[in-house]
Amino acid sequence: MGHADYAKKHFLFREPDILCAAISVTVIGTLNSLKELADEKFEVSQNENTGFIKCDFEEPLQEKSQFLLDSMVFTLNELSRKYGERYLQVRIEEV
Repeated sequence: MGHADYAKKHFLFREPDILCAAISVTVIGTLNSLKELADEKFEVSQNENTGFIKCDFEEPLQEKSQFLLDSMVFTLNELSRKYGERYLQVRIEEV
């Protein structure tokens, strides 16, 4: 099962964790787009056990890259609202 445990609660392990899959596609797709389409340079830190992911950019983002990140955050917030903050919490920190 996925990290979100949504399927465990709602489907008793009979179905794949659709929430975890949606989160993964959203985040990995955005990072791949930032790298391949926008040519951004960044380092990713992640913990597969907790689902934590951190992205440190080497330079200020291009406008198109900021749009991609805004879209990702919007999608994650929508997933959190739909499936519940118990399964997905979105926290953004700018340093």
